[in-house]
Amino acid sequence: MEKIDNKVCNIIIDNSYKNFEENLKKQGNYDLVLIISDSNVYNSQGHEFIKHINARIVYEYIVSPGEDSKSLDTYEKIIEYCVRINLSRKSVIIALGGGVVGDLAGYVASTYMRGIDVIQVPTSLLAQVDSSIGGKTGINIGNFKNIVGTFYQPKFTYINVDSLKTLSEDEFLSGMSEVIKYSIIYDYEFIDYLIGNSESIINRESDKLYYIVKKCASIKAKVVEADEKEGGFRKILNFGHTFGHGVEKLCHISHGEAVSIGMNMAFKMALREGFIKEEYCNKFLEVCEKYSLPMNFENADEEEVLNIMKSDKKNSFSKINLVLPVGLGEVEVINTISEEKILGIIKESKNA
Repeated sequence: MEKIDNKVCNIIIDNSYKNFEENLKKQGNYDLVLIISDSNVYNSQGHEFIKHINARIVYEYIVSPGEDSKSLDTYEKIIEYCVRINLSRKSVIIALGGGVVGDLAGYVASTYMRGIDVIQVPTSLLAQVDSSIGGKTGINIGNFKNIVGTFYQPKFTYINVDSLKTLSEDEFLSGMSEVIKYSIIYDYEFIDYLIGNSESIINRESDKLYYIVKKCASIKAKVVEADEKEGGFRKILNFGHTFGHGVEKLCHISHGEAVSIGMNMAFKMALREGFIKEEYCNKFLEVCEKYSLPMNFENADEEEVLNIMKSDKKNSFSKINLVLPVGLGEVEVINTISEEKILGIIKESKNA
């Protein structure tokens, strides 16, 4: 067990759930525990996890897997359930699952009785390296992803790296897009590690999984500590996401796949604008190929993708904020690219 601790983030990385109870006790005596999970995660890990919560009243609320659960309807039903079981300000909500569960449970905790404690227990690769860290919560309305949400830090994030071995291959590889993201935005040497150890990582060798999760979680914690409320520096974490959000919603693909496609669009734009050299773009394509990540999308209208990008809450003064690579392991937020150029890149990234 290792800890990553700074002024904002409290992260525990382990290879099991056996030390969870010890860390829970350090937060005080909770009168009631509510675990929010989805049916896939609960069936594969719920019973094992609950064994490590001793002598407490434990309730579970299980949602359907997928982005559709991040809705006002699901949120309202969970709040009603919280009232029914007498969840109080002395209670705690535990988010056991991937990014959807973490965002939803975090938002419930941040708003129920004006805020009760929440603990993140991420089970997907995407959640372990990214979404469970930093305190962002949210739900979707229509095509607008995370348009309603809060910044609300968990008491701690407990990462059981071995839980990644229960994921399907598609879900695991999809999460690698967020891992690759950190090599582009912060640590260029990490991309060589991901290329050189791709076979061991795909085979989910424990030491390799532990290394990549710790590496990414450490970077995310540093970025969040420097800019908790996304006033500036933290925006680099959105690399691939502005392009990717529209593709994710319209093509009904996973978040990781959409981020991979979005990062590819960002590289194309950066190359077109002369911010990077072709060799760097080729290296990005190489690492994505190692993990069988998609580069292009289909079954979505290019104009609709652009419209969703224009509605992104991270934009300012009616300009689209793009996070683009500008050097090895370095990105910047750029808002001077015309909509016409952006639409051109979107069209180039659509399979015929």
